[in-house]
Amino acid sequence: MIEFFLNAYKDVSITHIILEFIAFVFGILSVWYARQENILVYPTGLIATIISVYLLFIAGYLGDMMINGYFTIMSIYGWYKWSRKTEGSDNLPITRTNTKEKIIGIVLFFITIFVVFGIYKFFDYQIKTDNYIDIIASGIFFTGMWYMANKKIENWTLWIIGDLIVTPLYAYRGLGMLSLQYLIFTILAISAYLEWRKILNKSNLQL
Repeated sequence: MIEFFLNAYKDVSITHIILEFIAFVFGILSVWYARQENILVYPTGLIATIISVYLLFIAGYLGDMMINGYFTIMSIYGWYKWSRKTEGSDNLPITRTNTKEKIIGIVLFFITIFVVFGIYKFFDYQIKTDNYIDIIASGIFFTGMWYMANKKIENWTLWIIGDLIVTPLYAYRGLGMLSLQYLIFTILAISAYLEWRKILNKSNLQL
């Protein structure tokens, strides 16, 4: 296992390794803060996603780069949403998606798939099997990030599914640190879902 991680970085510059490690740490911090329903999820997430966009651009993984670019935009949007006061509350409450929001999520998922596929074609990238998996993961993550910005508990279900998909994908690509990061994300996402469900059930009982 140790040799697997070391081999992936034997021809990589020190600067690249340091940047990936920073993204690794702040990415985990971001998910941890999201679990705690702490607004620091967004500034920490911004650091991780901006660095990841740069690293993935250099590596040529267009789909993954787009995911992180979108995360950057949605982090700003989510930061705004979470900091706003809502009627009768100082914070945006955790809720479940209604029918309209479910439909929006499904539409967003398919739009994302078509857009990412179209960009691969536009830039004449060779689409391999792992890229198709990457495209599907993009749709899942795009939708999950939108749900998170609106504090919908279903965001964690999508994160868990997406993380389980990309963890072996990154390992296959030799990106050991990212693979480990998403494995940790999976564990944190399961924990966060349980935590948010507890908060949501408690809130429903008080109504």
